[in-house]
Amino acid sequence: MRQAVILDAVRTPRGAARRWGALRAVKAVDLLGPLYHALSARGSLDVEQVEEIILGCVTQVGDQGANIARISSLHIGWPEGIAGQTINSFCTSALTAVATAAAHIQAGHTDMAIAGGVESMSRAPMMSDEGAWYRDPVIMQSTRFVPLGVAADLLASLAGFTREQLDEYACESHRRAARAQAAGCFDRSLVPVRDVGGGILLDRDEMIRRDVSMESLAALAPAFAAAGAEGADRLALQRYLVLEKIAHLHTAGSSPAMVDGAALILLADREAAEAQGLTPRARVVTTASAAVEPIIMLTAGKLATRRALAKADLSVSDIDLFECNEGFAAVPLDYQRDLNISRAQLNVNGGAIAMGHPMGASGAILLGTLLDELERREQRFGLAALCGGAGLGAAMLIERLPS
Repeated sequence: MRQAVILDAVRTPRGAARRWGALRAVKAVDLLGPLYHALSARGSLDVEQVEEIILGCVTQVGDQGANIARISSLHIGWPEGIAGQTINSFCTSALTAVATAAAHIQAGHTDMAIAGGVESMSRAPMMSDEGAWYRDPVIMQSTRFVPLGVAADLLASLAGFTREQLDEYACESHRRAARAQAAGCFDRSLVPVRDVGGGILLDRDEMIRRDVSMESLAALAPAFAAAGAEGADRLALQRYLVLEKIAHLHTAGSSPAMVDGAALILLADREAAEAQGLTPRARVVTTASAAVEPIIMLTAGKLATRRALAKADLSVSDIDLFECNEGFAAVPLDYQRDLNISRAQLNVNGGAIAMGHPMGASGAILLGTLLDELERREQRFGLAALCGGAGLGAAMLIERLPS
């Protein structure tokens, strides 16, 4: 089988999906545009060699509808011969897009591709696609839908996590992100977003709070108790009879913020890349998808991780760094404990609790962050994993290649 390698990784800063957010007026295609240009400018990439673009995007309405992978490349004037497809596998979308591109390369379908994702949660708010999973009462019942935050509280209750543990994790996420930002750990991948006049709208992740403390987090009220009281708790408890009640412990402080952002990964067949004088940064070792029952929802990242490791005949102890998307504090805490991962190896530069979770882009952001940190530490293996809505999960194991 041919070897799929990563040549480069770029991303925008993450801007708050709020009235004061710096990227709230930026269309999704214009989040992607600077990233395409950065890939072509800084790596001597001949864009004529790119055969396809595969992007994740969860809420495919409005600015983000009509196959944004294809439309965004046409919008910036790239060659008309580049194919494009947009996929939605909820929060795993971008990593699934990268895995799909890697599989196309390994199978000989493609020599070079761009994959990643985009989500402008300011312009296409979460659930504004009116999906049947969370809008049609009949389908909600048949698929056992519960809100994501209630699923997170269910996971915390089953795992026995306390409010203090969740807040401690959230506080550390902000500390690590602030430290990494100050040290320039994100600089290699970050591409500023500019206005039409060339002025910088945003050049760093907007949501990191350097003043966060256990005291400030303790003052926040539980965020999902009301949703639980409206029937979600009852549905969950019918399935998980071991619990008498769900403890609603997650707050806005231990949950990921809604943000705007995009990320792209440039992949190629190793021989084709080297023939063009391009230097691979890493190889894709294995990928895996998984799914669990849809009420608990947020544990499939663990299953995908185990599958990816098994395919590579590696164990947790062989991996230098892990990135697990912080889709609520209970998720990485459960991931760490269940897989017996050292906290010193997991999300070492913070995560979505500190910087936000642009749903369709997060998987590619994690992958780029992982690669940059492997290079900075001169380590070998890294694994990125995410869980997603309706019980989906994805993981990708990469190996850094010496330059």
